Amino acid sequence: MDITITKAAALKPKPDDSMLGFGTIFTDHMFNMDYDPERGWHNPRIEPYGPLEMDPSTMVLHYGQGVFEGLKAYRTAGGDIQLFRPRENMRRLNNSCRLLCIPAFDEAFMLEALKALLRVERDWVPAAAETSLYIRPTILAMDPFLGVRASHTYRFFIILSPVGAYYAEGFNPVKIMVTKEHVRAVRGGVGEAKTLGNYAASLLAGDKAHQAGYTQVLWLDGVEQKYIEEVGSMNIFFVIDDELITPALNGSILPGITRDSVLALAASWGLRVSEQQITIDDVIRAHAAGRLQEIFGSGTAAVISPVGELCFGETTLQIGEGRVGPVAQKLFNTITAVQYGKSEDTMGWIEPV
Repeated sequence: MDITITKAAALKPKPDDSMLGFGTIFTDHMFNMDYDPERGWHNPRIEPYGPLEMDPSTMVLHYGQGVFEGLKAYRTAGGDIQLFRPRENMRRLNNSCRLLCIPAFDEAFMLEALKALLRVERDWVPAAAETSLYIRPTILAMDPFLGVRASHTYRFFIILSPVGAYYAEGFNPVKIMVTKEHVRAVRGGVGEAKTLGNYAASLLAGDKAHQAGYTQVLWLDGVEQKYIEEVGSMNIFFVIDDELITPALNGSILPGITRDSVLALAASWGLRVSEQQITIDDVIRAHAAGRLQEIFGSGTAAVISPVGELCFGETTLQIGEGRVGPVAQKLFNTITAVQYGKSEDTMGWIEPV
């Protein structure tokens, strides 16, 4: 398919890199593509950023049949634009489509479409330290129909947003609250998909955590409510007795791309690495015995997020005396150096634009 490009008649003023937050400013153009059963995915186009027209009965508004991804474009010191493991994002988006009965798309074509959009918007990729251009591919069910079934028509769009450094005040540990009152997902559902309802299900517990002074929620499994799964927007890791441990993927945990990168890097450094079931009681016992050395999360937004405090009911664990642990620090330094082109990409993870 050929991608048509329609340029905006007037361009927005570019924000100052030092004033960037997250998800509030959007670029001049977006990518759009449509699906129907007769033509499949068709009419790929780059056009001015603008509202989507929807009938009030559009299915995604009523039944949540939608999926999305999140990745970033980075500007190197030499001015080049590059992506970090975007093929994995496309593969994961197609898996989310499978779980939500959305037709699969051509991953290689969509990567080229994304690159075409980034070339149009390359001046929007900020250059200040630790800033980037956030990329949000999204697919929505578009049938105007109130019956409960999979939609027949879809819209695929990509929007771009320049974002500031995640750690505006420095790379410091955060506070996490474990919830046993709420669950996010269960095995056999759509917990491993990046889909709308998973995030809606997290809002109440997240709001309670914020009111109690915590940054995010750590979820337990939805059946026995004892096995650790993931944090609201991150996968979770523990360093216990010099072993890096993360919950095994079980169908209700998002298969994070940064998570996979952490596992690959740690193994390449000779660290003991394991994916396994781990309970909240295991973590509490390890802390009591002095064996719990670090906790940190991983995700696109923060890359690595060290945890300095973990609260479960009446139990509060202080981790690493409020300091960033050596494993978390090394992973953060290594991954971000690759993303911004400051060090050699020995893993083949960088995709030039």
